[in-house]
Amino acid sequence: MPPSPFPGMDPYVEHPSAWPNVHHRLITAIADSLAPQLLPKYQVLIEERIYQTIGTDSVLVGIPDAVVKLTQTTPNPTQTNPTKTNVAVASAPSKPTTVILPIPEKVRQGHLEIRDIATSNLVTALEVLSPTNKRSGEGRKQYERKRQTILGSSTHLVEIDLLRQWEPMPTLSNGIQSHYRILVSQNHRRPQADLYAFNLPDSIPTFPLPLQAEDTEPLVNLQELFNGVYDRSGYSFVIDYTREPVPLLSEGDAAWADGLLREKGLR
Repeated sequence: MPPSPFPGMDPYVEHPSAWPNVHHRLITAIADSLAPQLLPKYQVLIEERIYQTIGTDSVLVGIPDAVVKLTQTTPNPTQTNPTKTNVAVASAPSKPTTVILPIPEKVRQGHLEIRDIATSNLVTALEVLSPTNKRSGEGRKQYERKRQTILGSSTHLVEIDLLRQWEPMPTLSNGIQSHYRILVSQNHRRPQADLYAFNLPDSIPTFPLPLQAEDTEPLVNLQELFNGVYDRSGYSFVIDYTREPVPLLSEGDAAWADGLLREKGLR
């Protein structure tokens, strides 16, 4: 099957309907690629975290305030001397307004844990961020608390952000602007960490997975793994590249993407 037309991350799979599949498959692909390299010393586990969201914290839609406006009947100005009667007259019923209720939503999200088999100690936590993590609300607050707990511990943290939308996770290097990010935080180097910042025209960087000091760090070829997810998901048959991606690209990025897609005969 044809690969993604983009050299690195494909912005079309950031669509809310596509991303859950990409997130699940990418987590699994990373785990499957690492396990043979880390056994028999380390076990690679896919763990699940459940977020309870409601109202404006919802992942896919923002829930507006439920406000019902009632129509009121007004007297007819021509009836200056209405005739009195003892017959009760029912007023015209108000027309209802359609509203949306804030329904609780459970979001299940996977992440990776690298554990020492001999001690069961958590050595490295690997996160692929989702909209639940990034958009403002309870999901982000929960993730930021977990992130701070890891950064204050002896566990390494790898954080992969392949979503352009919403504010990136905080670092003290506030001048760095990029579409996508990979953060590798080794416990012995904190507060310093390695940030791989890259943009839409760039390939996804390969990065080392931090382990214990005596171990050789395996390289994670995230571009190759993403390409496999794209291929196995059949996105070359599903995505309509004549339309604009969601979320939308900036004017400059849209012009670049348009030229690329036209060059590849997709527009």
